[in-house]
Parts: sequence; C-alpha cells; structure tokens
Amino acid sequence: MFAPKNILVPTDFSKYSDAALKKAVDIATGNDTNIYLLHVIDEQIRQCAVDYCLSIEVVTKLEKDSVKASRDKLKKEADAIIKTKKIKVIFDVKNGVPSEVILSEQKAKKIDLIVIASHGKTGIIKQLMGSVADKVVKGSKCPVIVVKP
Repeated sequence: MFAPKNILVPTDFSKYSDAALKKAVDIATGNDTNIYLLHVIDEQIRQCAVDYCLSIEVVTKLEKDSVKASRDKLKKEADAIIKTKKIKVIFDVKNGVPSEVILSEQKAKKIDLIVIASHGKTGIIKQLMGSVADKVVKGSKCPVIVVKP
C-alpha cells in the first residue's frame, strides 16, 4: 500500500481546498507523514489602474499585509491539525504563478503526493482561465489526488 511521507496541499482558503486538506489529513493519519500546506499569492497588487496610481509604499504595505494574513490563516489551520491529529504540518506562503510554484515545491521538498482541489469549472470558463489543478497533474512527477467539489 502506498504510504506517502510528504504530502503537499496547495490552498486558496476555499471550501474546496478545505476538502483537499481534509483528504490529505485522512491519508496522513497513522502514516508518520508530513503535510506541507502552501498558499501561492498569484496576482501582485497593481500600482496603477487607468488614471489612478498608488505609491510604492502603499503597494508594498498591501503586499506585506496580504502575506501576513495568509500566514496567519495557514498557522491557524496547521495548529488545528497538529492539535487534533498529531500530524506534522509545515506551511508557507509564496508569490508567483500557482502551478509553477506548486511544481517547484514538489521538487524542493521531495513531495511524494499532492492533494489539490478542483473548483469544478467547465466549458469556456475553464478554457479561458486554465486550471491550476490540470497544470499540476500534467507537470507533476508524483501522484496527484484531485478533490472535486
């Protein structure tokens, strides 16, 4: 039976990501497994929009606040898992293109399973937006479990 030692769970703090985290915790329970909880901040705050611009100081503060808020959310989720399930949870916030960051973390952390949520987009929306989960499945060097809504 496959018993992963390092599970990566990317999260966007949606109910779908919560379901993926729950699945990862179920897999990790009793297997001496580490869970790596990752949030990727995709869009940087734009300094200018049409005729209105923010100062670089304001943009920098907003970006720092976003990272801090994300870290706080991840810590809260990790602490709850550690307290109830006694599983080691490591969390991080990174900036970049989500699928690329996830695949980079897989390699860097020697991840042997990725558990990721699918938001269930179909049709033209999926074609226009792409899917992080699809890109991760295609680019991953380890098994990926896609948790659907």
